[in-house]
Amino acid sequence: MEQNNTVPMPRYKLTIEYNGSGFVGWQRQRNGPSVQVALENAISKFSDEKISFVAAGRTDAGVHALGMVVHFDMEKYMPAAVIQGALNYHARSDKIAIIAAEEVSPEFHARFSAKSRMYFYKILNRRAPSAIHDGFVWHIKPKLDTVAMHEAAQLLVGKHDFASFRSVHCQAKSSIKTIEMVSVEAVRDDIVELFIEAPSFMRNQVRIIMGCLVKVGIGDWQKEDLQKVIDARSRLLAAQTAPAHGLYFYCAKY
Repeated sequence: MEQNNTVPMPRYKLTIEYNGSGFVGWQRQRNGPSVQVALENAISKFSDEKISFVAAGRTDAGVHALGMVVHFDMEKYMPAAVIQGALNYHARSDKIAIIAAEEVSPEFHARFSAKSRMYFYKILNRRAPSAIHDGFVWHIKPKLDTVAMHEAAQLLVGKHDFASFRSVHCQAKSSIKTIEMVSVEAVRDDIVELFIEAPSFMRNQVRIIMGCLVKVGIGDWQKEDLQKVIDARSRLLAAQTAPAHGLYFYCAKY
């Protein structure tokens, strides 16, 4: 019996951060530059290979990442540290940074191996705008009641039909999702942060949730109003979609 001695191509896992301001999102698209294409162009400059990256999640236009996980295969072997350094050199002008790189098992898959994803949303809560954080926070002038926001957010934890919190362009087959954790906290007088974790999210889900929680924070809604939005399963009843530039892909858990 003939043996198959084929050696699998080496697989690498990268953890990356990027400024999403100049991109149409993570995924390759026809209407503008994407993070995926920028990375694939960068690696081709020193590998002489046509390589495709697979990510743990897909960020929309303008959304940033602090810890996006991706994987890719190469025909020839290179040390992970060499790949990290070379990519950081070639992708630096795209405002992409490789913060970790390692060789992994061929069974590892950045998307399908992930147990959960976590997103982070940042609000600047003061009257004055920011000269430093412009493009990286949602600027809200009225004082937010973060205790009320956090309490209302707990209604979202668990398995629910989140049809009220999906974009009209969302292509997910089901709007039933499970949120494992959500928290809202004032980390200082003028900074409010939301963390939310789930196995998967629908398009714009986190941003619509954030828009609804802000309605609670400024006093327009009570906790019961958010429950009505959940029960209605209609995007028409939910609040505005929060701006993309306040949202960050925080990490993927494996």
